[in-house]
Amino acid sequence: MMPGEVAELFHVSPKTVSRWSRSGLLSAKKTLGGHRRFSRAEVEALRVKMTGEARP
Repeated sequence: MMPGEVAELFHVSPKTVSRWSRSGLLSAKKTLGGHRRFSRAEVEALRVKMTGEARP
């Protein structure tokens, strides 16, 4: 997932998602162009951890 997609899911800015990545809250793979991509499974796990609710 791209930072903007993750940001939309959490209702935060893409910059916040980048900070989460730098702090280790979310791990990211970097593309050849240097852009971050996030695992959908890891993003979902963080969402459950932060909100306490699983997606149906």
